[in-house]
Amino acid sequence: MNGGLAWVGLLARLVTGGVWIVAGALKITQPDASIAAVRAYQLLPSSLAETVGVALPGLELVIGLALVLGVLTRGAAVLSSLLFVAFIVGIASVWARGIEIDCGCFGGGGSDPGAASSYPWEIARDVALLAASILVVYVGRTRLALDSVLFRPRTARTTQGEGD
Repeated sequence: MNGGLAWVGLLARLVTGGVWIVAGALKITQPDASIAAVRAYQLLPSSLAETVGVALPGLELVIGLALVLGVLTRGAAVLSSLLFVAFIVGIASVWARGIEIDCGCFGGGGSDPGAASSYPWEIARDVALLAASILVVYVGRTRLALDSVLFRPRTARTTQGEGD
């Protein structure tokens, strides 16, 4: 792999992972606020919004830790990409429907008059983080990742004679 691309992948992995860790950590101790933030989007039935609101901060932390540590990196980056797509769709949806809410991305959430002016910035931020996540999916293993230690490729010498 191109050495420069591996370093850019590392940066993308660390930034995206760091964002997930901060977002999850700020919400995990306040499940009621997280549930209210998910409900504010008015996209999910109440019972499903509650489940998502409770589970989302933990999922964000797990994805963030996996990315920062470089463990199961490609899978974590795929999940990161899917979440960013969901968040972009969610923010675009409330914007299109004229609903003004705090996105709840880093805690808080719920009704917020005047919040629509933040939507372009929130979507742009999430698009940039989506691009970084997709880059990590593409690159796979980056510099300083535990994947490189835990899942070393087998060489011809170590596989020779196995199964004989």
